[in-house]
Amino acid sequence: MSALTGVLYAALVAYLGGWYVGRWSGNFALLLFVLTSVTMLYWLAERFHFAPARRAAAQNLVDNDAKRRETLAAQGISRVDGDIEPARQQLLQQPWWLDWTAGLFPVILVVFLLRSFVAEPFKIPSGSMVPTLLVGDLILVNKFHYGIRLPVINKRIIANNDVKRGDVMVFRYPEDTSTDFIKRVAAIPGDEVSYLNQKLYINGQAAPVQPQGNFYDEDARVYRQRFLEKLGDKEHQILVQPDALRMFRPDRADGPFPFQENCRYTVEGVTCKVPAGHYFMLGDNRDNSRDSRFWGFVPDENIVGKAFMVWMNFGNLKRVFTFFD
Repeated sequence: MSALTGVLYAALVAYLGGWYVGRWSGNFALLLFVLTSVTMLYWLAERFHFAPARRAAAQNLVDNDAKRRETLAAQGISRVDGDIEPARQQLLQQPWWLDWTAGLFPVILVVFLLRSFVAEPFKIPSGSMVPTLLVGDLILVNKFHYGIRLPVINKRIIANNDVKRGDVMVFRYPEDTSTDFIKRVAAIPGDEVSYLNQKLYINGQAAPVQPQGNFYDEDARVYRQRFLEKLGDKEHQILVQPDALRMFRPDRADGPFPFQENCRYTVEGVTCKVPAGHYFMLGDNRDNSRDSRFWGFVPDENIVGKAFMVWMNFGNLKRVFTFFD
C-alpha cells in the first residue's frame, strides 16, 4: 500500500505541475472530487481494517507478554526484564501513507463541501470587469444563490433565486467549459438586448446612465469615461471609451454559436433575442471585454454562481472585503 500511495502522490504532483506550466487544462472540481473519493477509501480502510488490525496486534503482544510473565512466575521467577510499551506504541502507530491519506480525508471533505455548495474563490485575471473588479482581485462566489448543483457535472437539483439583470455571475465559458468567466448579466431569457453606438438597450428601453467623470485604468494606463448604469433595480459603474467605436461580429473559435440566428449585427452594434434558458453577458469595461457580443449566450447549465465579495487583493489591500452587486 505504501508503494501504491507513493505512485498516487507522484501522479498528483505530475498533474498539478503540468497544470501550473500550462501543459494541459485543469479541472479543479474534478480533482477535488477524486481526492475526496480516494482519501475516503483510505479512511474507510483505516477505520474498519488497518486500525483494528494494529490494535489486535498490540493486544496480542500484551497478552503474550502477560502469559510469559505468568509462566515465569509459576517457575518462581518474579522479576522479569523487558518493557513492551515502546513496541506496543510502535504497533499502534499509523504508517505515513495512511497519515497522508486517511488523515487528510476530513479536511478535504470539508473543503469539497464548502467549495461545491457554499462559496468558491476565484481570481480576476483580466480587466474586462473594471471598475467593479480589478485585475488581481480574489473574489468569493455564492454557489447556492441560483440553486444547488451537483459537483463536477454542474447539474442543478434544487432551484433557488432566479438570475436577474445586473447580477455579477461566474459561469463556464461556452467556448471552453473547463475555463470559468465572470461578467455581468445584461439580459435574461425572453429579453431583446441591443448594444448600439456604445449604449445598452433592454426591450427597446435604454439603460439609464449617469456620467461619473474619468477613471484611470491602472492596468491599461489610460483614462476612460465612467458612468453609473442601472439594470433592473441595480446600479453599477461601467467604463466607455468613445474612440473605440467598432462593428461587433461573432468570432467564436468553434464556429457559429447556438442561437446565433437570434442576433443581428450592423455597423451600429448588435441586437439579440435571448432564448429560453440562456443569458446575455457583458463586461463592465464595455470596450475592453470579449463577451456575449462576440461568442453568444450562456446556457443555464454553465452557471457556477453569483459573485458578491472581494476577499483579498495583495496589490491593493483597500479592496479587501469589498462587496458588490
